[in-house]
Amino acid sequence: MRPLVLPLALFLVAAAPPPELSTWQSQAAKVTITRDDFGIAHINGPTDADAVFGMIYAQAEDDFPRIEANYLTALGRTAEAEGEAAIWKDLRARLYVSEEELKAGYANSPDWLKKLMDGWAAGLNYYLATHPEVKPKVLKRFEPWMALSFTEGSIGGDIERIDLNGLTQFYGGKAVKTAFAAYDPEPRGSNGIAIAPSLTRDGKALLLINPHTSFFFRSESQVTSGEGLNAYGAATWGQFFIYQGFNAKAGWMHTSSGVDSTDEFVETVSEKKGKRSYRYGSEWRDIKTRPIAIKYRKADGSIAERRFTTYRTHHGPIVRAEGGKWVAFRMMDNPVSALQQSYLRTKATDLAHFLEIARIRANSSNNTIFADSTGTIAYFHAQFVPRRNDRFDYTKPVDGSDPATDWTSLHNLVDLPNVISPPNGWVQNTNNWPYSSAGAFSPKAKHYPRYMDTYGENYRGLHAVRLLERSKGWTLEGLQAAAYDSLQPGLEVLIPGLVRAWEQSPDSERKRALAAPIALLRDWNYRWSSESTAESLAMFWTDEMMKALGGSADEPINHKTMRLARDVPPDGQLQALDKAIARLTSDFGGWQVPWGEINRFQRISPAIDHPFSDKAPSIALPFASGRWGSLASVGSEAKPGTRRWYGTSGNSFVAVVEFGPRVRARAVSAGGESGNPSSPHFNDQAARYAAGALRQVYFYPDELQGHIERTYTPGE
Repeated sequence: MRPLVLPLALFLVAAAPPPELSTWQSQAAKVTITRDDFGIAHINGPTDADAVFGMIYAQAEDDFPRIEANYLTALGRTAEAEGEAAIWKDLRARLYVSEEELKAGYANSPDWLKKLMDGWAAGLNYYLATHPEVKPKVLKRFEPWMALSFTEGSIGGDIERIDLNGLTQFYGGKAVKTAFAAYDPEPRGSNGIAIAPSLTRDGKALLLINPHTSFFFRSESQVTSGEGLNAYGAATWGQFFIYQGFNAKAGWMHTSSGVDSTDEFVETVSEKKGKRSYRYGSEWRDIKTRPIAIKYRKADGSIAERRFTTYRTHHGPIVRAEGGKWVAFRMMDNPVSALQQSYLRTKATDLAHFLEIARIRANSSNNTIFADSTGTIAYFHAQFVPRRNDRFDYTKPVDGSDPATDWTSLHNLVDLPNVISPPNGWVQNTNNWPYSSAGAFSPKAKHYPRYMDTYGENYRGLHAVRLLERSKGWTLEGLQAAAYDSLQPGLEVLIPGLVRAWEQSPDSERKRALAAPIALLRDWNYRWSSESTAESLAMFWTDEMMKALGGSADEPINHKTMRLARDVPPDGQLQALDKAIARLTSDFGGWQVPWGEINRFQRISPAIDHPFSDKAPSIALPFASGRWGSLASVGSEAKPGTRRWYGTSGNSFVAVVEFGPRVRARAVSAGGESGNPSSPHFNDQAARYAAGALRQVYFYPDELQGHIERTYTPGE
C-alpha cells in the first residue's frame, strides 16, 4: 500500500511556493527511495542526476542539520549560525572559497557535472519546500555551485592544517576571543585491506572498508541509475558520491595519507609607500590583497559583519607570521577536478577504468585500497603530489624567497609508491607509510622523495601485516573477524619495558604497592575485551605515558606512539603507572575495573556536539584506541561531568565485501542511519556496532525483498 500523498499546498504554510516547484516535482516523480529494515536508503532514478536528487533528499530526511553544518563550514558561513567565535574558522575557509569563484567553476564544468550539481541543489531545495517544519540555521536555499565547496569526503580536509591561532593573531589580534579545540592525540584515518583470489577459499577478491572518523559522520546508502551508476557505501553528509564503498564490479577504501600535500612558505616582505611586496629570487613581487566580509550572529540574534583585507603570494594566502616574516600556505585548490574524480570513481568497474580516473590527479589527502571482480587488488598513493626539491624539509616552513623550494609539475602515477596485484596476494594501509603496504613486495622508501610520506609506520599497520603474512583460506567471515582481532601489538612493546623498569627499581614501599598491578599486566595477553581489567589499567597508563612524552602538537601521532617506549625513562613509566592507579581508584573506587565498565558507546541526542551523561543509557565498547594497534578503533575519554569514557570517533562504518559474479557484503554503521531520536533507526545498530556483528548488505533487488520498510518518491 502506497503512503498517503498530501497536497503540497498543505506543507507550504504561510509561504509562496518556489518558482521551480513544478520542475522539482517532475524530477521527484522519476525517483524511487526504498528504505530497508535498518532505514538505509536504496535510491533509483533514470539518470545519474535524478539519482543524485533522490540521494541527497534521503540524506536530508535522515539528518539535514549535519548537511547544513558541513556546508556552513565549507562555505565559510558558520559564524552566521554560531556567532563571533567562529569568525576565524570562516576566514580560513574564505581564503580559498568565494561565491564568485565557485560560480565560475560551475559555469566552466562539463555538462554532465553541471547536471549532477543541479540535481543535488534541486533535491535539497525540494526537501526544504516539502518540510517547512525544518528550520535551517542559515542555508534556506542551495545553489548548484555550492557543491564545489565540499568535494573531498575525508574527516579533515587539507585546509584544516592551517593553524587557527596563528591565523587569528595575524588578522585579528589577541583581543578577539576564539574557541579552538584542544589537541586530540587519537589517530584519525582508516583501515583498508584487499586480499587476492589466490589467498581466498572461494577464489574471489575481498575488501575491508573501515574508516575511522567521528561518529555519525557519514550516511550509508545505495544509489543506482539507468546510466550505469550502482554504488553502495558511506557518503559524507551533504555530498552526492559514495566516498568509501563498492559497486557491482569494484570497491574502493580511502585512508588518510601521510603524503606531504600542503606546505608553508616563509615570505620576506617589504613595505614602501603603503605597498607591500615579497622577495622571490632576485625580484620583488607585489603581494595581492583580497577583501573578505564575514557575517556573524550577535547575542541578540541580529547579523553583523566583520571585514578583512587578506594577503597572498603565488604560494597561497598568508596565514600567520613567524620571526618577523609572513607565512603563506599552499595546497591543492581545484574543486571542479576534485569533484569529478570523487564522483567518477564510483562508476569504475575495473583497474583500467580506475586508473583512468586517477589520472585526474585531484585526490590530495587519501590513499586507496582497491579490489575488483577480476581479482585485481591494489594500493594507490594519493595522486596530487607536486614535485619538489628533496634537499628541503617540507615538514617545516621553507624559504619562499628561494625559487628552488617552489612546487613544479605534478608527479605522474608511475612515479608514486603504488602496488598492483603483488605476488604475496594482499595489500593494506592503516594511515601508515606505503612501504609496508604489501609486505616484502612493498615500494622501497629509498626510491622515493621524503615528501611521499610524513607519517611513518604505526602499530595498526604492524598488526595488519601480522594477520596477512603467510595467510590463506580467507573468507568474508574471516576478514570480518580480522577487522575485530583484539591484539594490541603496541602494548606487546610497551608493557615489557614497564615490567623491567619495576623489576630493576630498588626495593621500596612503592615497589611493593605496584607488585599486583605489574603482575596483572605481565601475565596479560594484550587483548582487549569488555571484561579485561588489564585493558583498563593499560589504557589509563598509556594515557599518562602520552602526557609524559610531550612533544609538539603537530608531530604525527604515529611518530609519538612509536617513540614512546624509547623516550619515556623507566622512572617516568613507573610514575605514569602510579598516576593511572590513582585515577582509576578516584574515579571508579579501585584499579581493577572491567574495561567495559569504563569504555562506552552512547547516543542520546541529535546534537552534532554530542552531550554525555553517566546517568543516561550506554553500552560497553570492548575495543580500544587505535594508537596501540587495535584495528577496531575507538577514540574515547572522560567527558565534562563524567567518570566513564565515551567514544566519539574510530570505527564509524565497517564493511567487508566479496567480489565475484555477484557481490556479497556485510556492514555496520555506528548508532544507526537516522539523526532523529524518534526514529527506530537512531540507535538500532549500536549493539551490532559494539559486538562487531555486521549485518547483510541488500545490494541486489532479490536480497532487498522481504526487508523493505517502505518505498516512496521524494515529497511523499
